[in-house]
Amino acid sequence: MLIKTYMLMIFMETFKLKKHVWTTALVVVALCNANRLSGQSMSANNTSQFNWSNLPSIQEPVFPADTMDIRSFGAEGDGHTMNTKSINEAIDASNKKGGGVVLIPAGYWVTGPIELKINVNLYLDANAFLQFTSDFSQYKIVEGNYEGKPSARNQSPISGKDLENIAITGKGTIDGNGDAWRMVGKNALTDSEWRRKVESGGLVSADGKTWFPSEKTKLAHEEKRSVLLANDKMLTDFEDIKDYLRPNMLVLTNCKKVLIQGVILQNSPAWNIHPLMSQNIIIRDVKIKNPDYAQNGDGIDIESCSDVLIEDCILDVGDDAICIKSGKDEEGRKRGVPTERVIVRRNKVYLGHGAFVVGSEMSGGARDIFVEDCTFMGTDKGIRFKTTRGRGGIIENIHIRNINMSNIVHEAIFFDMYYWTKPPQANEIQEIPPVTIETPQLRNVFIDNVTCNGADMGVFIRGLPEMPIKNVHMSNLFLTAKKGVEIKDARNISIQNASLHTDKGAPLVYIESAQNLSFDRLVYKADLGNLVELNASNTKNVLFENSDIKKSNMTFRHGASEKSIKINSN
Repeated sequence: MLIKTYMLMIFMETFKLKKHVWTTALVVVALCNANRLSGQSMSANNTSQFNWSNLPSIQEPVFPADTMDIRSFGAEGDGHTMNTKSINEAIDASNKKGGGVVLIPAGYWVTGPIELKINVNLYLDANAFLQFTSDFSQYKIVEGNYEGKPSARNQSPISGKDLENIAITGKGTIDGNGDAWRMVGKNALTDSEWRRKVESGGLVSADGKTWFPSEKTKLAHEEKRSVLLANDKMLTDFEDIKDYLRPNMLVLTNCKKVLIQGVILQNSPAWNIHPLMSQNIIIRDVKIKNPDYAQNGDGIDIESCSDVLIEDCILDVGDDAICIKSGKDEEGRKRGVPTERVIVRRNKVYLGHGAFVVGSEMSGGARDIFVEDCTFMGTDKGIRFKTTRGRGGIIENIHIRNINMSNIVHEAIFFDMYYWTKPPQANEIQEIPPVTIETPQLRNVFIDNVTCNGADMGVFIRGLPEMPIKNVHMSNLFLTAKKGVEIKDARNISIQNASLHTDKGAPLVYIESAQNLSFDRLVYKADLGNLVELNASNTKNVLFENSDIKKSNMTFRHGASEKSIKINSN
């Protein structure tokens, strides 16, 4: 095991910050690459060839210089003319000539679905506004994908399948007319927004709490109709709920060498950008905007893809912002295609359920993902991992560093294996199921240099009793939150050099049914009182180094023993 020795000047300093007394202690220590616990190495057993010094390489498409203007095919940018035929004919003509650029010039262009072709770069002028029609009859029902499962969907506004060397570039705006598709709850809008929505047409539920854009959407919602292609259902069987089958705005299936650069995407019916089973994808300098009430209004969903670069983007959406997926449950496991070799850097996220997210549909696995130099502002959660029993799949080798967060609603760093299911209460006696192919795994996550000013909780980790979350190593955390750290059903977790500015009341660190934990150089408010709460007799091998935490600052409940604690390696 490699050893790195860091010489630190011994000092004790007491100072005041916002009328609270803080105490820090740094000592000369020898720190292992993997923290030691009772002579055991906390090595992540990471055998991946990729690391920060050896990142995946992503190929960028190249196009001929030939340019075709959609006006040459009869398109009119008057905000009224339907340009579906003209735009698709221009793309087809460019493709047949060997490829090149299809220009959407300045103007207001209304269109139905657009289908991309090999070797074509769809380029939008800076003052081009490309809006997809609210006439649902222009979108045919097709076999699509919903949460990783085959489903009936309306045709996506922009789509491509089995293509290579394709792009959407420029500085123009693509508008999906999503408000025409989505129902919305009264509680998601202001009084004036709700009034305008009702006055625009559509229908309101009997209880007056939900607005529907059409009778078909209302029918599907109230009858809780499934959109999945199961039980021998045909696409024609969904005609009576057609309007409910909201499409993702941009779907690229089994494509190679994809570039999306510079454009603005907004108001999508469902997800904005959804590459599926594709390779060599670059999403650069893209701005994505959805209303905060846009259910399923994700920004970027990378599903079962490899060699992906997402950089310099700005997202403000109604659901998860940047999300890694690989199929759901049995269908995802049968597909067996992980999302892997992904770089996410220099992105900014405003509203969203999660800023950077892995899951929950991750049954094909996710690995070798690198996230750095991002800022998250006002999202519900910051860094979010989510899965649940039934998924199967392995999330591993995730590297995250240099993240700033502000005003996070819930958790800054969040790992949970109870997504969309009821988790057990604290110290609840559970019947533990056996480990099967349906049991998800989450391991080998490395997080460094995260600053968060404002959150309900700094770090939350909750695994399964039959499959704990393993090998999560966090360092250089500077977190201001109401509560500090909660760890349950986890093994081999380390937190090194963390400043946790928390409120009084809850313990700084809560531990339940966890083993092999290391906390090195924690900085905290000196007047917190109860610093650590340990629960359950199977909580073992917990090490606190280089802080003034003592056993007298700890509470042991539900069978937890003082013997499970080591302080300063003594």
